[in-house]
Amino acid sequence: MAAADPLVATLPVVQSQELKGHEGSVMAVRYNNDGNYCLTCGHDRLIKLWNPRKGLLVKTYKGHSFEVNDAAAAADNSKFVSCSADKLVMLWDVSTGHTISKHRGHTSRVNCVKLNREGSVAVSGAYDATVRCWDLRSQSRDPIQVLSEAKDSISSVSLSDHEIVSGSVDGIVRVYDIRMGRMFTDFVGEAITCSSLSHDGACVLVSSLDGFIRLLDKDSGELLADYK
Repeated sequence: MAAADPLVATLPVVQSQELKGHEGSVMAVRYNNDGNYCLTCGHDRLIKLWNPRKGLLVKTYKGHSFEVNDAAAAADNSKFVSCSADKLVMLWDVSTGHTISKHRGHTSRVNCVKLNREGSVAVSGAYDATVRCWDLRSQSRDPIQVLSEAKDSISSVSLSDHEIVSGSVDGIVRVYDIRMGRMFTDFVGEAITCSSLSHDGACVLVSSLDGFIRLLDKDSGELLADYK
């Protein structure tokens, strides 16, 4: 008899909580770094902070004028960023619920946003086919860098210490090495819905509209596995 897969054995199989509070669709759910709290982004223009283990709503954040598509918490849990169809990237104070800054520059809805480890730079991707980087410590609200190589909407971004990985509806994963000032591309061929770096930064996991999830070697672009 084959041994049970230890990873499968640890995956949850029973629903433990149901978080109710948004009116309409929930666009994204994002855990904080230690997994004790999560942020939910709603079509109702609200962001909600939850204790998912207890099923408790901690706080509601209101400031966007259209649906909120994504959010990301800082490592110290004191701040988070959000993005919306109102074309804005916002930085929030978790405890007060107030916005610290609003960043304008995208020309259409913003689909995704991530924070670097220090919480000093936000990276966003939008329907305008650009990735924009924002210095959250600067008084300027303009982007410090605009990456405009994509030919269609940016569906996801992920970060390492020196790289930005973007997935686009044009079917291409782009890896930007910020230190070397170089870009590497992997052609998937189907519209990409999500791309994410592995914890060790060696691989990129890509989902696409054809129903496949592909595991790519980040450096060589080799297809290591696919799942459907």
